[in-house]
Amino acid sequence: MKKLAVVAFGGNALLKSGQKGTFEEQIRNVGDTCKALLPLLQQGYNLVIGHGNGPQVGNVMLQHEAGKQVFHLEAMPLDFCVAETQGSIGYLIELCLFNEMRKAGLNRQVVTLLTQVLVSKDDPAFANPTKPVGPYYPKEEADRYSQATGAVFKEDPKGNGWRKVVPSPTPIDINHLEMIEAAVEAGHIVVTVGGGGIPVIREDGGFKGIEAVIDKDLASALTAVRIKADEFYILTDVPKVYINFRKPGEKALDTVTVAEARRYLAEGQFAEGSMAPKIRAAIFFVENGGKECIITEAGELGKAAAGTRIVA
Repeated sequence: MKKLAVVAFGGNALLKSGQKGTFEEQIRNVGDTCKALLPLLQQGYNLVIGHGNGPQVGNVMLQHEAGKQVFHLEAMPLDFCVAETQGSIGYLIELCLFNEMRKAGLNRQVVTLLTQVLVSKDDPAFANPTKPVGPYYPKEEADRYSQATGAVFKEDPKGNGWRKVVPSPTPIDINHLEMIEAAVEAGHIVVTVGGGGIPVIREDGGFKGIEAVIDKDLASALTAVRIKADEFYILTDVPKVYINFRKPGEKALDTVTVAEARRYLAEGQFAEGSMAPKIRAAIFFVENGGKECIITEAGELGKAAAGTRIVA
């Protein structure tokens, strides 16, 4: 049996700091990240890929809002916008990964699933929006958007400006799991839970989309647990996780137990909106049957001592 790994692409895999989000920028970034996956594929892994969509879904929402104001077109709800970005980003990953595999002599198929992720309509996150989406704004511009649309904006703790925030409920289950498992069993690479998944709630015996953005690392971790992945990779912009990051006594972590990771979280070693959600997703995976979670940058994939490993 081939090993099965779930790989969660971080935001920098799609759009790097300071970039505008043009098609050329994104396809170049995705191409670099997909090329970094080749060592895992050459080692015989089956892969499931998750990804973020914060800047992209924010831009889609702005496009809809501009269309409403200028052309009187109906703006689409957030779950619809998440679905749009699942398709567009999935297309970039499919295209780039297929081309990189072809150049490496690998013959695998890549398929993107528009994946719904179940959340609870009673989740307390709906009363406290915290998930940032879209671009950064000066305070005056953020205030204007807030007054015009009713959106909530919060200041970025790193001083980049003000950014729209939306609810981020906890994922409960992944729809289409059987399809994901069947595609993996057939040897295909599956792109799923893009942007954390399209958020849906149960209503009248069915499902209904809801205004929210689910954390992509936690949704990817839940997917990894459900499909019994051997390993879970979270890609970010640093080779390892650090304590005392950019402070005196900074230290890179090699192997960390769940107990140690929880202690570092309690000490405030990991920033919210940055490394803290990744550590929580890693803990969730390991505590629910996963062997290990590796947090690293894409270029380290396939190396024996890559990244920080969270283990039981």
